Amino acid sequence: QTAPSPPLNTAHVHAPPRMRCSCHGGLFRRAFKHLADRCFHHSLRRLLPNSLPIICLTIPPPLPHSLSTMQRDSLEMAGESVSGMARCPYDPRHANVAVFAEGSLFTGTVTDFLAIDAVIYRSLGDSPALRTVKHDSKWFREPFFVSAVEWGPHIYFFFREMAMEFHHLEKVMVSRVARVCKTDLGGSQRVLEKQWTSYLKARLNCSVPGDSHFYFNLLHATSGVLHLQGRAVVLGLFSTPPNSIPGSAVCVFDMQQLAHVFEGRFKEQKSPESIWTPVPDELVPRPRPGGCAVEGSRFSSSNSLPDEVLNFVKTHPLMDETVPLLGHRPWVVRTMGRYQLTTMVVDTEAGPQRNRTVLFLGSTRGTVLKFLMVPSGEPVAHSSVFLEEVEGFNPEKCGEDTPQARQLLSLLLDRSSHTLLLAFPSCLVRVPTSRCHLHARCMK
Repeated sequence: QTAPSPPLNTAHVHAPPRMRCSCHGGLFRRAFKHLADRCFHHSLRRLLPNSLPIICLTIPPPLPHSLSTMQRDSLEMAGESVSGMARCPYDPRHANVAVFAEGSLFTGTVTDFLAIDAVIYRSLGDSPALRTVKHDSKWFREPFFVSAVEWGPHIYFFFREMAMEFHHLEKVMVSRVARVCKTDLGGSQRVLEKQWTSYLKARLNCSVPGDSHFYFNLLHATSGVLHLQGRAVVLGLFSTPPNSIPGSAVCVFDMQQLAHVFEGRFKEQKSPESIWTPVPDELVPRPRPGGCAVEGSRFSSSNSLPDEVLNFVKTHPLMDETVPLLGHRPWVVRTMGRYQLTTMVVDTEAGPQRNRTVLFLGSTRGTVLKFLMVPSGEPVAHSSVFLEEVEGFNPEKCGEDTPQARQLLSLLLDRSSHTLLLAFPSCLVRVPTSRCHLHARCMK
C-alpha cells in the first residue's frame, strides 16, 4: 500500500537536562498525573506555506515554551527562539493555527495550560501586537481552532465553539469563521486598547436541505483558498456530533459570499433572559463597526475610531446571517459509517491533463477515502464520485495495531512525488495518490 519513500529531512532538537529531569521527575508526575505518560518537549506544530518552517517547543508548565524557525532544506535552526506565549499552546493536544501575512504572524491558540484563555493574536511584525478580548463568551466560548487563511485585506480563522445564541439546556457546538483586518492597529486608550477592533464572526452552514435541515455542525479541516471555475472557495470537512447519527460531509464556501455576510446585520442579546435578535440598521453606528480603517478616509486608523463604534464592536461580534454553502448542498456526504472523516487535502491538478479536482479524506480508522469532483453544467453545483478507500496504517512502520495508534493526526499532499503523507502518533507513512496499475484491466 505504501509508496517508495523519497528521503525526508529530519532534525533532532534536544531539551536541556533541567527540562528532561523536570519532565521525568516525581514532582512533575504528582502535579500532572494525566500527562505523566506523555513527556513531550518538542512538537512540530506548523509548516507555513511560503515561509520558513515554524516549530513550537511545547513543554509542560511551569517551564517556558518557545517558538523557533528552521531552514526549510536543512532543518537547521534559523535565528533566536522567541516566547511561545499566545503563539503556541502548552499542550500539543490543544488547537493551534497560524498564518504569516505582511510580515506578521497571526495565530489562533490558547495562552494558558488549562486552555481557558483562547486568543487570536498578531505578533512578530512591525504592526503592534493585538489580541482578542479576554474571557468574553461573546467573542469565544470554548473554541477549537481549525485553520487560518489570508484573503484580501483580512485574515480568516475557522473554528468550532459552543453556541451562545441558542436557548437549549444542553450545549450545542457550531462551526464559525471569524475575520480581522491586517491593518488593524487596535482601539483607543479607552476602548479595545491593544485589542482587535475588526473582529467579527459568523456561523458556517453545512447542511442537507429538506423540511428540517440536517446539520453537520463540527468543523474538522479546511482547504486553503482555492480557485474553482472562476470562484475563490474554501472547502470544509464537517461531521455530526457524537450523540447524533454518524456522518461526515464536505461543504464548499464562496469567499465572496462569505465576505458579504460580514456586511450584513449584527446579532444581539439585549438581556441574559432574552432571545438573540438582529440589530436594526438604524441602531448601528457609523462608520460601520468591524471594517478596515483606510488611509485617506475620515478615520485613517482604527485607534481614532469613535468610542461608540469601538463599544459596538466589543459587544456585537456575532453576525445574524449564516455563511451559505455553495450549491445549497454538500459536495460529499457519508452517513452511518463505522468511522468519521477528520482530515482533508485537495488536489486541484489531478489527472493526466492536470485539470481534475480530487479530495482525499482521512478517517478515524487510519484510512483515506478518495473522491473525484465532477462539475455540472451550473457554475455552483458539483457532484462527487467515490473512487477508492486506501489503507494508510502500516503495522510494520507504526507498531501494534490499536484504535489509538490508528488515529490519523495529519494529512499532507506532496505533489512533487504524487504521494500523501499520513502522520500517526508513532509513525509517518507515505501513500501514492493514484494506483492506476491496479485497474488496468478495467481501463481496457
